Amino acid sequence: MAAAAARHTGHGGHTPAPPTWPPRPSILPVTNMAARERHAQHGGRQRELRGRGVVMSLPVRHGGSAGRAPMEAGEGRPGVAATLRALNEALGRPGALWVKESGARNLRHRDFLAPRAALGAAFPGGQVPPEAVSAVPSLRGPAVLPLWGCRDTPAGLAVQVRRPEAFQRLLGPLPGPALPAAGAQEGPVVLHCSALRGPGALQPRHLRPVLLADHLAQLLRAQGVGVRLVPALTREGSSEVLRQLRIDWPSGSGGSSFSEAVSALKAALGRAPSNTACEQGPGTATLPEGVIGKVHLKSFVEQQGLVGYDPNLDVLLVTEGMLRSLAELQQAVQQCLAEGQSSCCSIIHVVNCEEEFQQQQLDLLWRILDPGAHTALQKHLVCGPVKVTNPSSPIRADQYFQLRKRQMYEASVMKYGELAQDEAWREVIDTLTAAAIRFEMLSTAHRSQITLDLENSSISTKGTKSGAFVMYNCARLATLFDSFQRAVERGTYPPLPPASELNFSCLREEGEWLLLFNYLLPFPEVLEQAAQLPTPSKGIRITANTETVCKFLIQLSMDFSSYYNRVHVLGEPFPHLFDQMFARLRLLGAVRDVFHSALATLHLPPLSQI
Repeated sequence: MAAAAARHTGHGGHTPAPPTWPPRPSILPVTNMAARERHAQHGGRQRELRGRGVVMSLPVRHGGSAGRAPMEAGEGRPGVAATLRALNEALGRPGALWVKESGARNLRHRDFLAPRAALGAAFPGGQVPPEAVSAVPSLRGPAVLPLWGCRDTPAGLAVQVRRPEAFQRLLGPLPGPALPAAGAQEGPVVLHCSALRGPGALQPRHLRPVLLADHLAQLLRAQGVGVRLVPALTREGSSEVLRQLRIDWPSGSGGSSFSEAVSALKAALGRAPSNTACEQGPGTATLPEGVIGKVHLKSFVEQQGLVGYDPNLDVLLVTEGMLRSLAELQQAVQQCLAEGQSSCCSIIHVVNCEEEFQQQQLDLLWRILDPGAHTALQKHLVCGPVKVTNPSSPIRADQYFQLRKRQMYEASVMKYGELAQDEAWREVIDTLTAAAIRFEMLSTAHRSQITLDLENSSISTKGTKSGAFVMYNCARLATLFDSFQRAVERGTYPPLPPASELNFSCLREEGEWLLLFNYLLPFPEVLEQAAQLPTPSKGIRITANTETVCKFLIQLSMDFSSYYNRVHVLGEPFPHLFDQMFARLRLLGAVRDVFHSALATLHLPPLSQI
């Protein structure tokens, strides 16, 4: 890290010439006389500090949806969806004709493309009316990117963004309070993770749904959704391993406070129709020990016309433990409704595939005993299997954590040499281990199988697919801004000016546009999409796109690392170089905030050094 920081205090990097189309006029004066005079006269004199580093808060929710209050052109934060919507409307077709480019090669020539094949299907002979094409540059809206003219190319219609203006709108002072997210989850959510109810020790297959529920809770809360996590932890061993993985899960008494609710559920069991349930009592057949009644699930499913349930569900022997589980769920729903403004609450059972059958039984039992609106809103988020290669014996979750921690420590020693044994380094290794496990569990779609190779000794601090690599690049940004701040305190550089005084036309490096266009611009929409829980057209299973956050962070780390290795951000302390340095610092300050915000949804703190 020290070597990297030293390298970036050298001479400013080479800035390639901009492409010939379109031209890139500056939206700010190249010479800001007041700023230039201040920069030129600063010498070695100590300046009053304006805070440490760059502060650039990216709100999670943003405007841009149709039907919202109008804003003046140029206001608001640009968004991908709003820009694509405006482009499609300009061509007068409801279909999604346009696509956003993301590859570095294509972004040299265009930012949005209406492919030739799509145009051919939408217009006779693929000929777009000239007036529609000419209307593209005049597109305006609170979340529409500023666009250049529309070009007809062999690939289709191509549009490029006015880049200096886009930098200004995304990196400059943000507008007022963020507007509510389009299509956000309505009403509070109860996330139920039955893996935490089992009597035995947690295993890696149990960790996957717990980590998914923890991450999903953070994503929903970031969208302003109220979330309750169930069940409360009662086992000390489970609490410790979850604490090591930075999972923020509530703890409790294990259901001892649910006696009244359990009694009410027992009474409901006794009142159930004879073909659905029967309670043990005089004149009834003797039930097994510990069983207080039975319910005929199959007939209930048929009577209610429910779909998506396992056809092998039949008779369920009801225990008091099942009723305590339902009582805890009922209490969570009541608390959500009491605290929120909504009259409904969604219940999502986050479960591994091995326990899906048992969870469906509990779901149906709840529907039978409590036929309220909330029980009809139950959905199941099912995680695929977690396979462990070459296990000498079944491995517990705490053993899995300790194994990865040892591998992370050994990999760090190989890279950095023998590490100090103080509390700071132990905290760094623990954080890297938690990051490695979270990315190992969450960067794959939750429906797919995960294979854990416990014999794999390639755990690395820089493997580009790992959580440690993400944390490493986050630490590089911290080192960059720490180096800049120390230089300001020495009088080498003036403090970073306000965004309104920066000249973003200096950002001509293609890697800078890649960071803005592929990461800063779509980041709020990435979080929104990851938190969306679309209601299925039929059945009880839902899917979530939570893996997109880990994948987004990995790809961002790769592109940021490539840019950072190629470009010198902190150059020589010459006033004529300050415009570019300050614009780059503002850009990377925003990148840093994206790292921090995305890692917060994973309960991972950003590291200041590795």
